[in-house]
Amino acid sequence: MARQLRTLTSAAALCATRSRITVLTGAGISTASGIPDYRGPDGVWTKDPKAERISTLDWYLHDAEVRALSWQSYLHSPAWGARPNAAHLAVTGLQRAGRLRACVTSNIDGLHTDAGTTGVLEVHGSGRRWRCQDCPATGDMRELLDRVRAGDPDPRCPDCGGIARAATILFGELLDSRVIEAAADAAQDCDLFVAVGTSLTVHPAAGLLPLAFRSGAPAVIVNEQETAYDDLAAAVIREPVADVLATLLGVVADPSPVSGRAARPPQP
Repeated sequence: MARQLRTLTSAAALCATRSRITVLTGAGISTASGIPDYRGPDGVWTKDPKAERISTLDWYLHDAEVRALSWQSYLHSPAWGARPNAAHLAVTGLQRAGRLRACVTSNIDGLHTDAGTTGVLEVHGSGRRWRCQDCPATGDMRELLDRVRAGDPDPRCPDCGGIARAATILFGELLDSRVIEAAADAAQDCDLFVAVGTSLTVHPAAGLLPLAFRSGAPAVIVNEQETAYDDLAAAVIREPVADVLATLLGVVADPSPVSGRAARPPQP
């Protein structure tokens, strides 16, 4: 491969020549908004390995205590009070400039949408909505969190009484094939692939970068730690995502996101 670009300036020059950019984002893009990641040095699962149980389908379905812990985790999640940071706004700026092929995210926090980016491909679903495990019912997460706040430790589906849960993908279940196919198309049909704030260890999302590489698109990685695919990248930027993404993408990060944070539930 060609010698890796070593500076933000040289990487930005590469980005400036591209018009169909696919951006993949992970937990690292939201840490500057106050949402901790999962696997980093200060990650949720690093500090408390048992916390992974609430994200595992089998535990969730068969253990009422795990479900109660999960609902409390959602009720008190820092995501409800978070706002898009400069990195989210930079992705929106890229879209408004007509240069974003797709935004693919493994995050469930909805901050890309809050920042004004449309058509976001949420690989792991959305923490903004609930769905029933036993029937097609779904709705705004605030509906069930109001019940949790009122004292219901494990709110059931209001339609059928089945097990209700966040509309996210848990360990042990399949991803949405339509989202994965759209993400793969975006990786193969871009002229630059930018991985932002992701360790590139969780598949299939991690496999999008080598897929783009095999399809002829250069890749840029913006992450503070090493990733498994650094050797494939045309540039690796080891600086805080929120500080550098607008410069890298050559956009102005509009400080006034379109949708604000309307999804925040009322506080007790």
